[in-house]
Amino acid sequence: MIVDVHTHMLTEDYLDLLRREGGPDYSFRTLPGGGEVIDKCGVPFFTLLPPMWDFDQRIRDMDADGVDVSVISLTSPNAIFPDADLGRRAARLMNDAFAEARTAHPDRLRWFASLPWTDPTAAGEELLRAVALGASGVIAVATVDGTPLTDRAFAPIWAAIDAAGLPVFLHPSVPPGGEALGLGDYNLSPPVGFVFDTTLAISRMLYDGFFDRYPNLHMILAHGGGTLPFLIGRLDICHERIPACAAGTNHRPSHFLDRIYLDSVVYTKGALDLCIETVGADRILFGSDYPHNIGDMKGRLDLLGASAAAHESAAASLFGLPD
Repeated sequence: MIVDVHTHMLTEDYLDLLRREGGPDYSFRTLPGGGEVIDKCGVPFFTLLPPMWDFDQRIRDMDADGVDVSVISLTSPNAIFPDADLGRRAARLMNDAFAEARTAHPDRLRWFASLPWTDPTAAGEELLRAVALGASGVIAVATVDGTPLTDRAFAPIWAAIDAAGLPVFLHPSVPPGGEALGLGDYNLSPPVGFVFDTTLAISRMLYDGFFDRYPNLHMILAHGGGTLPFLIGRLDICHERIPACAAGTNHRPSHFLDRIYLDSVVYTKGALDLCIETVGADRILFGSDYPHNIGDMKGRLDLLGASAAAHESAAASLFGLPD
């Protein structure tokens, strides 16, 4: 069974809500060749493509490329907005839509719940509601309106996720300060900014004592973990020799690698090999990033090659699917 853990959908109702109320941070503009892109604080990060809201097309594409199950999620901005009420409405809208899609395609779809993280009380309530609707896990965007996920304001949400034993899919957005970093130049956010966002988020968690506090939590990192496979040795040596890096936990970062899964959304064999070397083959999960413009179910499966099915026993166990 081939399970795609990194694959996105949204709805036209969600886009309408974002158009009406997402400003000033989020804005839409037409591309010179047609179609639209969403900007975050002036930095382009999300090109809209029709398959993103066409569930029937998704199933046809899964059939064509040999994918059995997709665990769908709402990409950034997800349900994270300075306006907490907007976040609550966005989360409910999309969780309802994903539950409906799962009902329509019970053998082919699972979903990660979106939460209104800017309102921790409402997020806890929405988590319980989403689980009752059949959510298989939770998606967390790497920062919450600029606030790190390790902030103690979010502790009740993490405690509830940990108690429920739900896997978490950590996904990036345009990192804070993206405009100052010039990520709008050459649209650098997708190729570079996103992996920085993931790297900063997981590095904070590894140094912060986050995984000590939430012992049941397992996390799936998007895009092969950002640069974590390349940097894990550096994180370890800094924990050993720089006191501030060891202030949050006595455990070196690599101690927690058995709590982390990496998806296969990388684009060279060398990168995939490094991911496997870092966490082990049994903690690599197939991901495609479909239907984004750099998403590709067949291409990511081809990169995994003959080992694709072997990697999927972990996904089957994680999401309660038959092997």
